[in-house]
Amino acid sequence: MSTRAIIARALPDLSAEELGTWMQDHGFNTAHAPRVIRSLLAAQPPKTRTDFLWPEKLEEQLYTAFPNTAASLAMRQVSEDGTAKLLLRLHDGRTVESVLMPDFHPDRAAGCISSQVGCAMGCDFCATTQTGFERNLSSGEIVEQFIHLRREARAAGRTLRTIVFMGMGEPMLNLKNVLAAVQRIAAPTLGAFGWRQITISTVGIVPGIDELREADLGVHLALSLHAPDDATRADLLPMGKRFDVQDVLAAVDRYQASSGRITTIQYCLLDGVNDSLAQARDLSRLLDGRRMHVNLLRYNATGLSLRGRTYAPSSLEQTEAFLTELRAHGTVAHLRRARGPDIDAACGQLRKREAAHTSASS
Repeated sequence: MSTRAIIARALPDLSAEELGTWMQDHGFNTAHAPRVIRSLLAAQPPKTRTDFLWPEKLEEQLYTAFPNTAASLAMRQVSEDGTAKLLLRLHDGRTVESVLMPDFHPDRAAGCISSQVGCAMGCDFCATTQTGFERNLSSGEIVEQFIHLRREARAAGRTLRTIVFMGMGEPMLNLKNVLAAVQRIAAPTLGAFGWRQITISTVGIVPGIDELREADLGVHLALSLHAPDDATRADLLPMGKRFDVQDVLAAVDRYQASSGRITTIQYCLLDGVNDSLAQARDLSRLLDGRRMHVNLLRYNATGLSLRGRTYAPSSLEQTEAFLTELRAHGTVAHLRRARGPDIDAACGQLRKREAAHTSASS
């Protein structure tokens, strides 16, 4: 890759190899490349000049050659429970969401990161899909979300301990850039965040799951299942028509056997759609013999769906009954606590609101 092509990108977009190439072309030691990336991902500038691990001349040329950010903060919402939702504006004017969620431990937090602008999956109950798909995020735009979340956590007196690719978009359809960002964030010589601290989610793109397995990074996998049978699942998630439940679980089995990581099954409970006790028993039978755990979520209403439906969250009583039925049949399951109910908590809601506000103002 030419130096000119490298310079056209923002600093968070560059791998250590690409940054090293630029340094070599400009007469600097390539050993400084990982140090620059580590400093960038620390999301905390050095306090004094002596804290820098590279020459002052390099710093001057570096920040002259490259934009040092791939996105800027456009909007921020903070819930009463401490959940912070960030809307980042990209250099082309598009926006993307990231979320910081406080942990039960008072000094820890978890982050949720997007992989695409919008989403093409068409999941009928999801807010993100209502605005359609615009484009994939670059690796730098993904890294930028991590930087903002780490900074947000520090401002709240917490440490960002885990991240999940469960925001806007389908990570398996932008896996090249997702993996490049993960490498930068997690690798011991770069961001040193840790492979085990990262989860990549999917609606069940079988080739993507296999590609993730072949990458052999040891990150966790989460599957958005949402129904134990093909008919219900395909009605909610169009991708279910391409990959049936058994094929998706077989791919997850392969990933789990290779990585040794226990897979999380995401299951959003929708009133009268996928929350019956019979469906709970079907889900338990489906997972019988598999070392997976179920993460139940109560639906955060997003208004009229793509197909003109109005979904509602299962009642607390039905949610508890579903959870109890799963456990009675030996399934490891828990109910994820709702985060940010007083803000635009569901993926895509804040972006949708900001776009509507901008359109009304213009």
